[in-house]
Amino acid sequence: MHEKSIDLLNRAVADELTAVHQYMYFHFHCDDQGYDLLAALFKTTAIEEMLHIERLAERILFLKGEVEMVESARVQNIHDVDKMLELASSLEENSVKTYNQWANECGAHADSVSKTLFESLVADEERHYDQFDTELDNLHKFGDRYLALQSIERSKTRAAGAPPA
Repeated sequence: MHEKSIDLLNRAVADELTAVHQYMYFHFHCDDQGYDLLAALFKTTAIEEMLHIERLAERILFLKGEVEMVESARVQNIHDVDKMLELASSLEENSVKTYNQWANECGAHADSVSKTLFESLVADEERHYDQFDTELDNLHKFGDRYLALQSIERSKTRAAGAPPA
């Protein structure tokens, strides 16, 4: 009865898995480069995307579907922070458009709960987009000084005897 919704929910799981892996990859590289604020942003966003997967999976199982844990794309090996933020913004912007569309499709197939789930995900993805877009704006405004400040802050913290995060 809800085959269309199950398909869309699984497609969302695939997109969210891709985002989790991509953002954790960015987290590792930002952390390695000493960009603590950006590393934390990518890690926190990845965790929020995992929570999205959980909500999607619960709905799929409720509809008596099978949760397909397959990524929609491979992780892109990007080390340049500007390119990381551009990709992250793009991923989130695409999710907003797609989830809005899928919410409407679920509604058209008499599945208001899946519709509401997609609508709630849109709100989260818009917030993620705004966070990445703001960081991208900061990077463009302040250039390498913005990244240098993050590295300096880490060095000061470690010099003061704080353990590495």
